[in-house]
Amino acid sequence: MTALSESIKEMSGYKLHLVKTDKYKTNTLVWKMKAPLQATDVTKRAILPYVLQSSTKKYPTTAKLRSYLDELYGATLFVDLAKKGEYHVITLSIEIANEKFLGDQTPLLKHAFELLAEILLNPNATNHSFDAATIEMEKRTLKQRIQSVYDDKMRYSNLRLIQEMCSGEPYALNVNGELESVNQINAENLFEYYQQALAEDELDLYIIGDIDEDEVYKTASDLIKFQDRTPKEAKKISVRTKDKVNEVIEKQDVKQGKLNIGYRTNVVYGDPDYYALQLFNGIFGGFSHSKLFRNVREKASLAYYAASRLESHKGLMMVMSGIDSKNYQQAVQIINEQMLAMKNGDFTDEEIDQTKAVIRNQLLETIDTSRGIVEVLYHNVVSKQPIDLQTWFEGMEQVTREDIVKVAQKIEADTIYFLTGTEGGSQ
Repeated sequence: MTALSESIKEMSGYKLHLVKTDKYKTNTLVWKMKAPLQATDVTKRAILPYVLQSSTKKYPTTAKLRSYLDELYGATLFVDLAKKGEYHVITLSIEIANEKFLGDQTPLLKHAFELLAEILLNPNATNHSFDAATIEMEKRTLKQRIQSVYDDKMRYSNLRLIQEMCSGEPYALNVNGELESVNQINAENLFEYYQQALAEDELDLYIIGDIDEDEVYKTASDLIKFQDRTPKEAKKISVRTKDKVNEVIEKQDVKQGKLNIGYRTNVVYGDPDYYALQLFNGIFGGFSHSKLFRNVREKASLAYYAASRLESHKGLMMVMSGIDSKNYQQAVQIINEQMLAMKNGDFTDEEIDQTKAVIRNQLLETIDTSRGIVEVLYHNVVSKQPIDLQTWFEGMEQVTREDIVKVAQKIEADTIYFLTGTEGGSQ
């Protein structure tokens, strides 16, 4: 088992997470900003990281910024957006060569810190306004990003399932914002939001690599400072159980039907039942040895793909499958049968052992990359549960058949969403 030691230090307005490891020849800085999902600012928040990474005061064009990254031995800069439960998370990553492995002793890690500080604190802005041309360009790109979901029917059907299932809940919001809100963004109101986010968001900085912790702490203290804050908490959402499963059938000009089913697991990351839920999902639909894969795809030959995945911080499980429209009723029936089999404990000890092995390998693979390490550790920030990796592995290994059956009883089907072709019916 790979030990993963994380030391956390309280800084000015943010937390510094240090993970010292000699596994990589690079050092990685990952900046995370977390705030509750809100319709009023989700679109501004979706465009913000892309505006920040496009240019800065010192590097006022994308070409100049990218050219400077090349000078830093081909350092990479990468931004991302994610939903974690009812939170919207912005990620900004810089990966840079570790100078220990270079003949040239340029202080690259310090330069990476300086660049991160430049991106966050000295954006390409004057008079409380971002560069207008940059904003217009990024608005066009954001529209394309939002539109691309509608062109990818697998992603589209998953988005529609969430919208129907979580209607009225913040989680229903699109991670990339809303198309109709993009035009309302301008250089001034986005700059105002940027200042608000840096003043109110929960901020975390992860440094992963073969580092001198004291030196990193000093560099971070000198270069990156914010005002202290009490980060906003997402409102607790209480969901009433539906009397019957909500069925939504949408017709479009598609060749292959997309059947997505959403379940409320009533279990979130950090709950005692969470490890059992991971095992449940693996046996039910998470992996290639799962019931959905074997029974819906292989035995009945009904689906082009069939799998399930968890949203750990929201307590959801989603089944996704691609089927011929004429097989809709039969596919739903077989998926329901697999769920019933799980609730009845109709699975073997071999399946349990195999799933534990796959989850263990998957987690070890994830922490093989520095970004993967951050994703695993960041669950603790979102859930406010300090679960280290050793605890995770032990918790999963201790799960019994009874635990899996017990967690299965908590899972409730909520919404069936079916995207079907305009030809023929859904019967």
